[in-house]
Amino acid sequence: MQSLPLLSLSIWTPIAFGILLLLLGRDTNAPAMRWLALVGALVSLLVTIPLITGFDTTSASMQFVERAPWIEPFNIHYHLGIDGISLWFIPLTAFITLITVIAGWQIITERVGLYMASFLILSGLMVGVFCALDGILFYVFFEATLIPMYLIIGIWGGPRRVYAAFKFFLYTLLGSLLMLVALIYLYFQSGGSFNILDWYTVPLSSTAQILLFVAFFFAFAVKIPMWPVHTWLPDAHVEAPTGGSIVLAAIMLKLGAYGFVRFVLPIVPDASHELAPVIIALSIIAVIYIGLVAMVQTDMKKLVAYSSIAHMGFVTLGFFLFSDLGVQGGLVQMISHGFVSGAMFMSIGVLYDRMHTRNIVDYGGVTSKMPHFAAFAVLFAMANAGLPGTSGFVGEWMVILAAVKSNFWLGLLAASTLVLAAGYTLWMVKRVFFGPVANDHVAALKDIGAREFLILGLLAAAVLWFGLYPKFFTDPMQASVTQLLQHVAASKLQ
Repeated sequence: MQSLPLLSLSIWTPIAFGILLLLLGRDTNAPAMRWLALVGALVSLLVTIPLITGFDTTSASMQFVERAPWIEPFNIHYHLGIDGISLWFIPLTAFITLITVIAGWQIITERVGLYMASFLILSGLMVGVFCALDGILFYVFFEATLIPMYLIIGIWGGPRRVYAAFKFFLYTLLGSLLMLVALIYLYFQSGGSFNILDWYTVPLSSTAQILLFVAFFFAFAVKIPMWPVHTWLPDAHVEAPTGGSIVLAAIMLKLGAYGFVRFVLPIVPDASHELAPVIIALSIIAVIYIGLVAMVQTDMKKLVAYSSIAHMGFVTLGFFLFSDLGVQGGLVQMISHGFVSGAMFMSIGVLYDRMHTRNIVDYGGVTSKMPHFAAFAVLFAMANAGLPGTSGFVGEWMVILAAVKSNFWLGLLAASTLVLAAGYTLWMVKRVFFGPVANDHVAALKDIGAREFLILGLLAAAVLWFGLYPKFFTDPMQASVTQLLQHVAASKLQ
């Protein structure tokens, strides 16, 4: 199986199905478009499975490597490969795409082909980001993901969808322009190579490293997003359709965090050490301040959106502690957050489809009318709060332990998120699901059907599997994380 271009298949299979949907998609053929999208999403997930089964967990080298000339005058290649750091994001992306296709099965009734095609094409582009080993190829995939998400928010979003789509597009595009300058600088410094791995060995002056760090920081921090460049995210989440919110939280936020471990730490290690206190401070602010902001939200989507910013603060905190436990904890938190945040937004979507409101005050007593749904929703809420036995606990606990080893007070501040997350999550659960039935609209609610049960069941299985057996996910990371930290420990000052 390893002789097959598995990474290319993972990238281009969903894109090919997406293009086919664009060519054939008509609202009169909506049922056929849905089935074609489902087949495309399922096949796209299946082609990622050999990456897991064929991955050598003892090796830190790039695996499943593909390389072919692309723009030869500038030494730009179609160069793909994955290691333990990037492995899990490829099946995660394909899995979340399958979830979004099923989630939009009955809800989307207009431009069905375009809607499904946008998600499939977006899936392939995001996989490309995690696989690219050429700087320009990475940049192309990284920027191209903006287009389908812009359409998803702008066409199928809420009343302020155009504003939210423009804000999302402009924030993330402007942040990335500095990254392009950094890539071109590294091209010349490396003697004319866009190979990301070659850049790991290029000696750089202290000033150059700091400037490169700043350039990459703005590109990746906006995408995560880190405080204080986070303001586009709540608007995008609130206006996006359910599927858009799921993909945005579960995968797109991870592109920026992935950039830190693929570019920043190994390419500018000295600047990373020097500026680590700044990143740690911003991460702690995200964990605590944004957690407090989440606590006062009255819109369920906004609450979970702010919760995502707080949880992603754990990721950047873990990376800049420069320890095996911290970096692995950050990666584990990224994957777990993909499952948990996707499940939270899916649960909100289930309620919104029935009630057409996301205001917490409009609910109450949902459990008595939707017991099956409530069981899933409360499980996901507990995972969001970091309950042991769920995926939400593993990454946070690893980062907190790493923080305590680095500095007790830093660990104490990081651990405060467990209290804050429990506070705003349980407050929402209490108001929405428990107590007496709030009104006639809640009294008329019907429990989830087979399609919704399937989606929530798959997400619940992932959350519990990760929480109860994290070793399956962490073992492939170990060798690559160790090698990364060796790169970071070695000075590259000229």
